[in-house]
Amino acid sequence: MTTTTVVDREGLEAKILSDRTTTTVADREGLEAKILSNLSDNFSDIELPVISQKFRRDGFIKIPKILPLEIRQEMKKEVLRLLELYSERRDLKLATTGNTPRKMSVVTSEDIAKNSEFINSIYRSPALLNTLAKLAGETFYPCPSKDEEFLIAKQEQAGDTHGWHWGDYRYALIWILETPPIEYGGMLQCVPHTIWDKSDPKINTYLCNNPIQTYGFISGDIYLLKADTTLHRTVPLNRDATRIMINMTWGCEDDLKKELKDGDRWWGEKEVRAGLYG
Repeated sequence: MTTTTVVDREGLEAKILSDRTTTTVADREGLEAKILSNLSDNFSDIELPVISQKFRRDGFIKIPKILPLEIRQEMKKEVLRLLELYSERRDLKLATTGNTPRKMSVVTSEDIAKNSEFINSIYRSPALLNTLAKLAGETFYPCPSKDEEFLIAKQEQAGDTHGWHWGDYRYALIWILETPPIEYGGMLQCVPHTIWDKSDPKINTYLCNNPIQTYGFISGDIYLLKADTTLHRTVPLNRDATRIMINMTWGCEDDLKKELKDGDRWWGEKEVRAGLYG
């Protein structure tokens, strides 16, 4: 990862902020109109129940057309901008998921929320949330933990991975903005209908007793994941390559009552109590 000095960062940020109005798709109302029109064209009342049934069965559904190509292209530009300004490297194993690894660069939720009106607008789009709720069969609530609303992740070195884990909250919409061919690794693997016990995760037991579904992607894909009951990971890169994604997280009604006290929020802090380093 390129190191940026304070002076370089300040100059770069000033330049990019001055150009921001030319890189957004449109104002909030215009953006919502684009999303609504696209959903009307691509998700009919006949198709939605079929997609919903598959999602409930697998805990996963690939839905790249849920947002128009123009917005997906703009999202990649915005994520690259934020990576250049705010990325931080993570390299640890996490005790609450059985010491599975996290090896990637990230941009934290707080940095994204403070510095991207575009991403905030997508996250809060009524048209998008209404369609996601129809797919899932329940209401989507803003993530109860601000540090989990968003996460940008960039994997670029051989061995980079987001090891086996679950999500603290129920729903994640993941945009695959750039990914190498599957021969390089970086695919998603899932075991749906599983339960996360942070004191005894039993990941290897789940892997031995259940089929593992593996999904490949191309740049521009988007998928919805039932993250709290789907054990999942990205297959480690087997050579240097670039895989960039942004994760948007929402909760369900039950999530509004959760209290998380496990010291494992590695994406938001450079070192955490549950992390193993070195």
